[in-house]
Amino acid sequence: MLEINHLYAKVKDKDVEILKDFSLKINSSEVHAIMGPNGTGKSTLAKVLMGHYSYEVTSGVMSFLGEDISTLEVNDRAKRGLFLCMQDPTVIEGVSNSEFLRTAKGEITGEKVNLYSFIKDMDSAMKCVNLDSSMLHRSLNQGFSGGEKKKNEVLQLKVLKPKFIILDELDSGLDVDSLRIVCENINSYVEENPETSILIITHYPRILEYIKPDYVHVMVDGKIQKTGNIDLAFTVEKDGYVGIGSGVDG
Repeated sequence: MLEINHLYAKVKDKDVEILKDFSLKINSSEVHAIMGPNGTGKSTLAKVLMGHYSYEVTSGVMSFLGEDISTLEVNDRAKRGLFLCMQDPTVIEGVSNSEFLRTAKGEITGEKVNLYSFIKDMDSAMKCVNLDSSMLHRSLNQGFSGGEKKKNEVLQLKVLKPKFIILDELDSGLDVDSLRIVCENINSYVEENPETSILIITHYPRILEYIKPDYVHVMVDGKIQKTGNIDLAFTVEKDGYVGIGSGVDG
């Protein structure tokens, strides 16, 4: 589904490469997790995959469903089925949750969204993620707590139905109950859409107890240095990153 080959990327107008010869292949229905110390390029990878304007790919190829997406705009990547659950979701004042989601759904499907069906689906989805229905009519993420913002991200993926989900530190700022709710909703979405693939970016293995990874990768100095199963995540939690890759001090 997603194949990244020898990718180099940096912040625009800066000389320092953040991603350095990064390669990764994720097949349909697979769950991969990436862990690594701060500053190693994990969140940069998520933003580069989505085409964030602040980053520049200097070399390498990113293919999604067999198509090179390296030069596609953000909206075109989203239309093809990529979805980023953001670490710090953006507040957009004056645009309601319902307006945002209905417009986004119409853009992705290319069809006019039936208002009655949309409201019915939204009511059901809001209950699933434990959000009050009044939030549909509030400005996107305005005044939302950290947990509510993350639940709102999961609400979006349930409505927009992506093929590939990137979770950028979904667990940050969530209490145990909120983490359980969002992970249960992601798992139920995957059960209903079994070809969906997931890339989890995290510092801690707690989320991996809810969303079971097929592979765990340790990223150091801009590329993957070690790959294993979930046991690798618990080893990292216990021992740190000492001895994995270069430039790691624990």
